[in-house]
Amino acid sequence: MESETFIIELPGWTQLLPPNEIFGSAPNSAEASSDKQDRPLEVDLGCGKGRFILARAKANHDTNFLGIDRLLRRLKKVNRKISREDLSNVRLLRVEASYAVEYLLPPISVSTFYIFFPDPWPKRRHARRRLFTKSFLDSLHRILRPAGCIHLATDHMDYFTEICGLFGQDHRFTAVPAFLPSEEERTDFELVFLKKEAQINRCSFQKTEVGDPAVGGINQKLAPPQAGSEVS
Repeated sequence: MESETFIIELPGWTQLLPPNEIFGSAPNSAEASSDKQDRPLEVDLGCGKGRFILARAKANHDTNFLGIDRLLRRLKKVNRKISREDLSNVRLLRVEASYAVEYLLPPISVSTFYIFFPDPWPKRRHARRRLFTKSFLDSLHRILRPAGCIHLATDHMDYFTEICGLFGQDHRFTAVPAFLPSEEERTDFELVFLKKEAQINRCSFQKTEVGDPAVGGINQKLAPPQAGSEVS
């Protein structure tokens, strides 16, 4: 018997994803639930084998989670785990993270983005392929709900410095204390890096409305990012 699928079929490559409809009913079911539709939506960009998103979803039943990854074989494994754990608050999407953010996620729809260990493309000739650019920040800001957050982690110090610099120059975001995962939430990539005693660099940023008196308005310069780091 074929198990139910939590992998979303896109309505179209240029059509915005409707989060409310995705979580409004169980897979393969027409039964809608307004309770599920009204929950906050958190997105794991590059969810990999799903260790983080599954642990997070199990601990937060009142939040919806969308895992995005480009590799179908990974998503199929995560799909089986979701089914075994009987989690109704997780959906998966096979697509490049940059494409999902630029074209598929609707404005003001996401409360939190988790972006852990994005490819640093360390060779200079490949640097233009990096996920974080000014236009990527434009997309994140458009999609985030008011006071929404972005949590990041990377073992690559140069990329970490570049990311912090991009956010530090953007008055639409302000640095907040870095998100620290529980032991159960550490990704497979992170576990590998920690075994190698690599330093994990973390930073988090919050969407700030332009002119918000809480941050002194549009011309205020942000303080340096409150980046966290740790070594196994």
